[in-house]
Amino acid sequence: MRPNTLALDLEGTLISNAVSQIPRPGLAQFLEDMRSQFDRLVMFTTVPEERARSIAALLVREGTAPAWFAELDYICWSGKTKDLRYVSPHLGSTLLLDDHEPYVHPGQDHLWVEIPLFGSPYLSEDDGLKVASDRLVERLSLLDGDKTGTRRDEHS
Repeated sequence: MRPNTLALDLEGTLISNAVSQIPRPGLAQFLEDMRSQFDRLVMFTTVPEERARSIAALLVREGTAPAWFAELDYICWSGKTKDLRYVSPHLGSTLLLDDHEPYVHPGQDHLWVEIPLFGSPYLSEDDGLKVASDRLVERLSLLDGDKTGTRRDEHS
């Protein structure tokens, strides 16, 4: 099964943290690229929904995220790990993009795509989203059984 949903972590992944809210370089383009790769993007974060939505709205107002980003579904969850069954009952239909391995639910490692932590000093030349994009394309290719790395939008 090819995953059709991408669950996005917020802190250390897309932005610095919920306090400083520094957007990662290349955020808007990365989000657009992911939107073309997946049928659905969702927010799957430890940041409370009201705060996450406020941050998303700020990023949109600042022009560092596309307008639709503020409307992403927010996944409510509990526990110590991000069980992807909160996103979909069909395990395998969702990939998790996160910088923090301890949040990966046991047995779901194959559905986790690690992104390097976006941490201080928050360099303008940070390439974490490019690294993540490459890793996501590679993971989708492996899960598709397609070793070429061809993107879905290239077939359209």
